Amino acid sequence: MKSLREVLGEAKQNKVAIGHFNISDLTGLKAVFESARELQLPVVVGLSEGERAFMGVRLASAAVRSLRDEYDYPIFLNADHTHSLASAEEAARAGFDSIVFDRSALPFAQNVAETKAAVQAVKAISPSILVEGEIGDIGTGSEIHDLPQGLKLTTPEEAKEFVSATGIDVLAPAVGNTHGESRSMVEGQTQKHLDIGRIAEIAKATGLFMTLHGGSGTNDEDFRRAIQAGMTEVHINTELRIAWRRGLEAAFASDPDQVVPYKLLPGAVKDMKQVVSARLELFSGKQTVGAHA
Repeated sequence: MKSLREVLGEAKQNKVAIGHFNISDLTGLKAVFESARELQLPVVVGLSEGERAFMGVRLASAAVRSLRDEYDYPIFLNADHTHSLASAEEAARAGFDSIVFDRSALPFAQNVAETKAAVQAVKAISPSILVEGEIGDIGTGSEIHDLPQGLKLTTPEEAKEFVSATGIDVLAPAVGNTHGESRSMVEGQTQKHLDIGRIAEIAKATGLFMTLHGGSGTNDEDFRRAIQAGMTEVHINTELRIAWRRGLEAAFASDPDQVVPYKLLPGAVKDMKQVVSARLELFSGKQTVGAHA
């Protein structure tokens, strides 16, 4: 089976992107895996530090590995937004395929120093693990909240320096993307817009795989242009969380006396799969223009 590095390399060459979807439990994993398998597309499952604390680092790794082995399928596991070296090492030892070491809240020089140390430590555990670093501001929290304004975007010069100094495999730049969605986005009144020119400049300056964090609520055409400009992986989380809640609410409303989890949770899986499938089709270039608002 191809490695995550090989899958990202093909995506970069073909100007498509790999979908990355955060999960908190086996319900989310079921939705993501079934969607990807139905479309026959590779996929990355991500868990933040909070999500890993809830699900369990080794349990998450074992669950994804079991699906990969049983179905011989390219599903990969990412330790999303890891803020400490100890947490990065824990994920590496558990068998994660990639780790986002996020010290972007620190001053640039300190971010460089800590990210470089993390790359060295993780590669010492397993050289094949991809390490991603982040610079610039993209906000925090994959939730419904007021999105921050005036965030600092990544410059091509910073990106080139950061990549050269740290030895990372993947770069997460700030290009107008933000974590979470506003109430108006959830209601379909507004969408996020990206700085496509900035993405192209950073891609040219670094030549590296690039990840778009905070993808939920982004305009579809911006996604297409961002991928053409150099984005090789796109993260979706808030949209899935909203779908999970709406699916469960509908299940409870239709059968208020039901208490059996495996009879209620399929509603959440169904709504989450709709989000995952639509996004995978869009990122892979299989979606018809205008098919998803």
